[in-house]
Amino acid sequence: MSGPHDAPPLPLEGLDGRLTADERSRVDPLHRNIVEATLFASPAPVDEAELAARLPAGADLRLVLRMLVQDYAGRGVNLRRVGAGWAFRTAPEVAAAVVAGARETKKLSRAAIETLAIIAYHQPTTRAEIEEIRGVATSRGTLETLLEAGFIRLRGRRRSPGRPVTFGTTPAFLDHFGLEKVSDLPGLAELKAAGLLDARLPPGLDLPPPSDDDGLRADEDPLEDGDPLDPADAPDDAAGERSQER
Repeated sequence: MSGPHDAPPLPLEGLDGRLTADERSRVDPLHRNIVEATLFASPAPVDEAELAARLPAGADLRLVLRMLVQDYAGRGVNLRRVGAGWAFRTAPEVAAAVVAGARETKKLSRAAIETLAIIAYHQPTTRAEIEEIRGVATSRGTLETLLEAGFIRLRGRRRSPGRPVTFGTTPAFLDHFGLEKVSDLPGLAELKAAGLLDARLPPGLDLPPPSDDDGLRADEDPLEDGDPLDPADAPDDAAGERSQER
């Protein structure tokens, strides 16, 4: 049984364990304070390149990050890796106690949640592919809501007739749902075990393992400057949207 003075577990994997006394002595307090202040002041996760640019040449950023992760492991906020960046986030064990004071974010519609889930698991994916999976039309408004929320992004254009836009998730998606990377999303077996999916699923249901590769695929072309949504995503008739969208 753990005693009251046992060190709290690190909230992050892959940081090569706790710092030794020698490693801790090699961290310049000024470097630690610069990184700590930068992360606290930023409203969004900060990537390592930006953090390194704020430190003097030769500073060991990874050692500083390991120290901060360890030092904040048992506090009300933890240092977390979010995609390619780092951010301070409320510790899971106290989140319920502070959520009442947090500003409520706009709730997503059922259509938006379904669309976001399809993009997360099937990215890169096009609007037509989303509609094929959902079985109903997906309005431009739904996609715009997710784009404005920062949860999805325009990745590129599919090398197929019409060159439709492909969609993918963003670091803000990972941050909002408390994920380090897309592959941390639960798989089909985990969703079933949690009771989030009916055990009697339709035959042939495909839920591919989410990919962490955010680079363009072989069948994607890059977007050009100012490239809009694809022609198929032109504004729909509002009444038509309401009748087709769920």
